[in-house]
Amino acid sequence: MKTKPNYKTIGIIANTTKSNVNLVVSELIKKLQANNFDFLLSNFLLKQKELIAKGIKKGSFVSEDKLCKNSDLIISIGGDGTMLTTAYKAQFYDKPVLGINYGKLGFLSEANINQIDILINEIKSNSIKIEKRILITGEVIGHKVERLFAINDIVIDKGGWPKMIELELMVNGEYVTTFSADGVVVATPTGSTGYSLSIGGPIVNPMTDAITLSPISPHSLTVRPIVLPSNHEIFIKAISLHKEILVNCDGQRVFAVPPPLKIKISKSERSLKLVRTSLTSYFETLRNKLLWGVDLRKRSGNEGELK
Repeated sequence: MKTKPNYKTIGIIANTTKSNVNLVVSELIKKLQANNFDFLLSNFLLKQKELIAKGIKKGSFVSEDKLCKNSDLIISIGGDGTMLTTAYKAQFYDKPVLGINYGKLGFLSEANINQIDILINEIKSNSIKIEKRILITGEVIGHKVERLFAINDIVIDKGGWPKMIELELMVNGEYVTTFSADGVVVATPTGSTGYSLSIGGPIVNPMTDAITLSPISPHSLTVRPIVLPSNHEIFIKAISLHKEILVNCDGQRVFAVPPPLKIKISKSERSLKLVRTSLTSYFETLRNKLLWGVDLRKRSGNEGELK
């Protein structure tokens, strides 16, 4: 019989650019203390002087690497961007992440700020579930670029060049095709509802062991998104007449590479651990936040009348 995990120390990372985020963090800390949890705070929260004024010791503020290393569970407060930043750091330490939405869409978040009590109760009772999601990694060949890791996607983009670039695609050493486009998005199932979706890529359930490739504004209508098994290695060669091609991970870590760009992309050996609670489900999130499958005519109360 497996022993349930015991989450004693909670790490807190928050988007300090959000107004009144100190109030949210202070309320969370107060509730954690009332339930006998230890906590660590990102040292970026030192800017929130109100937290220090409320008696929180400076020793509770640590670097985010130290926070991830010494926490049993990490709470991210902010929008999807904050969640992606937190998750990127947490995956190196194999720590689960729970998102509290204090942004706009909050698709990756598990709860809103008014549901903190429920979250704490479920953490305390060990009734949360840990959902493992695949990550992808990329190796840029022939250039001094650090190994890439992405939760959502790795994007190859034409950058500031007004014309299309040429992309050659190979999978497991087999030539697939060559096409002209503004770029290509290589996405995880988690990232399938991000940039990939906006350019016509498929919605992929996060538990699916697959990687999607979606061209960005291809020159040919016959070049369509494709779904591949996650154990396949993807090789992309990009050629441009411009001085550089851009490679970015999750829209946050951007690298400019002189052409031709050669990159290998594959499934990472590590996975992202997301905390799931009783508050929501994947399909409920699709309906509520992306309005997937929702008939907006019925929602407006004017069924049969197009707006």
